[in-house]
Amino acid sequence: MKSLWVAAGCAVWLAVAPALVQAQQDQPDGELVPPTSASDFTASQLDTVLAGTWRPAADRARDAYRHPKATLQFFGIQPDQTVVEINPAGGWYSEILAPLLRDNGDYVAAEPAPSGGAEAKRSDSTLRAKFAANPAVYGKAHIVEYDPKAPVFGPPGSADAVLTFRNVHNWVQAGTAPAMFKAFFAVLQPGGVLGVVDHRAPAGATLAAVKGSGYLPTSYVVKLATAAGFKLDARSEINANPKDTKDYPKGVWTLPPTLALGSKDRAKYLAIGESDRMTLRFVKPGAPAAAASTAVSPL
Repeated sequence: MKSLWVAAGCAVWLAVAPALVQAQQDQPDGELVPPTSASDFTASQLDTVLAGTWRPAADRARDAYRHPKATLQFFGIQPDQTVVEINPAGGWYSEILAPLLRDNGDYVAAEPAPSGGAEAKRSDSTLRAKFAANPAVYGKAHIVEYDPKAPVFGPPGSADAVLTFRNVHNWVQAGTAPAMFKAFFAVLQPGGVLGVVDHRAPAGATLAAVKGSGYLPTSYVVKLATAAGFKLDARSEINANPKDTKDYPKGVWTLPPTLALGSKDRAKYLAIGESDRMTLRFVKPGAPAAAASTAVSPL
């Protein structure tokens, strides 16, 4: 029996040997380079974008506090996705997201519609001016305007991710937060990700206790999202700051970058740095979301 297996093995080798020899001849000299994984490719793209010359020095200096690479990786952002950023303001994250998504994805900046609706007010938008000044970087980015009381950010199920940075406390103050979270849910496809970063209130604090300070209880933000239909997928300490005591005369705006007290105790607040922030990833049920790559706290 053994001789039969040997004979069969020899026959197979004689049949495939010419093809193997040809394949070896077709290979280039040197070692083969394994294919780059999607996460490695995204990390490389983020490094390139973060070093972009279009980013002002003051914005790059805030990377130490805002941790954009780790934050976007935690949210699972990929260069071929459609990503909606809510209220980008001056465009700090636009400087990263718009070029990252320019070639293979789609960056949508959602801004509140001007109350008067005049074209002059639209032209005053800081973000529009930024985009117009550098079409090579921002030429493929989109701006959509929405009504804060009845927000719509795009066709239903059209986005892979919705991101919001330090905005939820403003919507809570205005009473529009529930409508905003429902609109996030509507624009996302099943399995889509909602990424939230905001100023974190002390553990156990109630909403009433921190009202007007700019800080929010994490549990309240989770409640807003789950009430809209989201599932809390993971939380991260990427943007934590244990130096933040959260008991300042002008609330969170006492800290940089606002420094609401001006020169008073400026060195003290600069030493504290920017606020302690929650970083939460929610998923619209319906399909599995991409796993986070950094600093995930188990639920």
